[in-house]
Amino acid sequence: MNWKHYFNTSIGKKLQMSLTGLFLILFLIVHCYVNAQIFYNDGGVRFNEAAHFMGTNFLIRAIEFGLFGFLILHIVQGLMLWSSNRAKRTNRYAVSAGNQTSKWYSRSMALLGTLILLFLVLHLSKFWAPNRYSQLSGNGEKNLFEMMRDEFQMSWVVIVYTFGCISLGWHLVHGFYSSFQTLGLGTHKYKGFIKSIGIAFSIIVPLIFAAMPVAFFMQWIK
Repeated sequence: MNWKHYFNTSIGKKLQMSLTGLFLILFLIVHCYVNAQIFYNDGGVRFNEAAHFMGTNFLIRAIEFGLFGFLILHIVQGLMLWSSNRAKRTNRYAVSAGNQTSKWYSRSMALLGTLILLFLVLHLSKFWAPNRYSQLSGNGEKNLFEMMRDEFQMSWVVIVYTFGCISLGWHLVHGFYSSFQTLGLGTHKYKGFIKSIGIAFSIIVPLIFAAMPVAFFMQWIK
């Protein structure tokens, strides 16, 4: 079996999903750390310093392209797996087994992934794209702290971000452990430990992300 055929199989696609998922988990850790700098409530000094480093460092900028590639691959492979698994279910049960066979969020990964994609489109259009355009056009970096402070005064933006973070949390509850399991790391010996770390990660990281727009909207951060 050649590599091309292997990566076109269901197992190969799951492997790609796991590897890209782990890469995106590492990105979330870094992104969460940078965003958490706003809670120093120092007028955005520390946050803008961290954002400046992330936006101007050559290595980080190079990784950024890889990030978009992995993100697109993760979404495409996820939707393909969902479509393939759905097509294989030729026999429909009169009564759904529901949570007796699997949790609802593991059965709804495509829906959660789609909601997260819509959230990312909003996020990129509001912050990343305007800042990168300003840099490329020679106008320098924008003050991302001030941009967040302005954008998060709109209630609908805060609501969308909050629901996006909730969707991310539910997606991670299943996806975190699943990534390790597919790579053969979720053995019985470490299963409980990895699941516990995954649950904690799935709560803490999205909670920090969701706390940002809420904190700006409530004017706890100025």
